[in-house]
Amino acid sequence: MAEALIVIDLQNDFCPGGALAVAGGDEIVPLVNEMIARFEHVVLTQDWHPQGHSSFASQHSGKNPFETVTMPYGEQTLWPDHCVQGSAGAAFRLGLEWTKAELVIRKGFRKGIDSYSAFFENDHKTPTGLGGYLRERGIDEVTFTGLATDFCVAYSALDAARCGFKATVAMDACRAIDLGGSLAAMTAKMREAGVILA
Repeated sequence: MAEALIVIDLQNDFCPGGALAVAGGDEIVPLVNEMIARFEHVVLTQDWHPQGHSSFASQHSGKNPFETVTMPYGEQTLWPDHCVQGSAGAAFRLGLEWTKAELVIRKGFRKGIDSYSAFFENDHKTPTGLGGYLRERGIDEVTFTGLATDFCVAYSALDAARCGFKATVAMDACRAIDLGGSLAAMTAKMREAGVILA
């Protein structure tokens, strides 16, 4: 069985000093680099929003970051403007040894829909193409690391399991936002779905 490491959104805007900083987000870089060196197959995701993305609180009059709105595809958390295409904030964190990656999946680039998962947009139907790529390469096991545990990492791991991949999350190589108990809730969901929390 072939295995891939999938590094989720280890970008400047999710690290301290960034627009949507995850506490300690930069601390995982050395550990992720060690994992990248060990894995034959490495895939990275990159949050890649156009200006004025619909998930930005700035696009919703009277709304603040971390409030929710109902979108055509369901409930959406609103975020500060972050990871805007081509910006310094959207770049991979300095020091991340990402050049070994054989694929970079950009997500959130459609203006009208957000994308937490590496596999699907937030409508849970529109694929990114990652599932097909992994299957064509004969990869059936995936290990996740990156930011943030309770959002993009968890949604990616849940979708991987739903798509029939053996999914593991390297919890020590992730950091969480923990918005209103989201870490405990998503950890429980991952366990229920058969995701291995290592």
